[in-house]
Amino acid sequence: MLKQKLAKTEVLVALAIVGLAIIFSVINPVFLSVRNLFDLLRSSIVMGMFALGVLVVIVSGGIDVSFTAIAVFAMYVTVKLLKAIDFQGTLLVGFVIAALIGLALGLINALFIARFKLSTLIVTLGTQSLFRGFLLFVVGSQLIRDIPDSMTSFAKLNLITIQTADGTLASLPAAVLLLAAAALVTWLVLQYTLLGRGIYALGGSREAAERAGFPIRRIQLFIYSFVGVLSGIAGLTYGSLNRQANPFDIVGSELDVIAAVVLGGAQITGGRGSVVGTLLGVFLVVIMNNSLILAGIPSVWQKVVIGVIIIIGTGIPAFQQRRAERRARIALAE
Repeated sequence: MLKQKLAKTEVLVALAIVGLAIIFSVINPVFLSVRNLFDLLRSSIVMGMFALGVLVVIVSGGIDVSFTAIAVFAMYVTVKLLKAIDFQGTLLVGFVIAALIGLALGLINALFIARFKLSTLIVTLGTQSLFRGFLLFVVGSQLIRDIPDSMTSFAKLNLITIQTADGTLASLPAAVLLLAAAALVTWLVLQYTLLGRGIYALGGSREAAERAGFPIRRIQLFIYSFVGVLSGIAGLTYGSLNRQANPFDIVGSELDVIAAVVLGGAQITGGRGSVVGTLLGVFLVVIMNNSLILAGIPSVWQKVVIGVIIIIGTGIPAFQQRRAERRARIALAE
């Protein structure tokens, strides 16, 4: 039943993407150009990595809003460290450093949530401010434009380059492979491991998961460590693609990411969600954010649209659940 509901949601989101593509292409034919499609995929990379981490949290019944603060913290500290030692090697080292920083910050969340059983939303709201404040007032708040050469080289590395009709080149960055790898790992964990079953069970009912013998603390430790690692890698990817390290970037995009995960079929109360649905939700949000401008709609309306999406995305499943419960009570009464 759960898989059927997820599949139905994924189909609906896919149809919505097709419908929007048709509408936007009629309004502005540029929408279906190779360049614009590559730009949409490029914009989905970092948001998609964030969304995969948020998916795991929401499936477990929690809410994390600190992932952007972790990302910008890891990105900025990694860049400053690489510059301080005049690092000339591969960016793989940078990704390892960013992932370790993200892991450490994620473990702080895990400590408060798993050890002291505090609300996930309250904890991550607090650590978001903590991480961001420490970054700006202790580490630094200056924009860094002269990033390490390895980051620039990574940004220039393309997976596909196509010459368009007007003679210009349209490129898809190789960073999309990071999103693909993150999606594969998340999918394997959720679908084919005992840990993944524990995450779903925790989101369905913590008490039932404990009675079933799942190690709740260890599961939560993994969840927020996983989010931290993904956020650290996503942060450095963002800095590389934008070719600068700005400590004021990224934070504030949490709403878009959560909206994408909810749109993809994840139940905000936990116990339901899929990687495919999440990626479709990300692409849908990216299409709306990037294409409203092509349609001539002011960018200030983007947040309004995202807010409506969250209300609809959470309201419809809740309405359907109440209707199903009402039908079940009627059936029992008869």
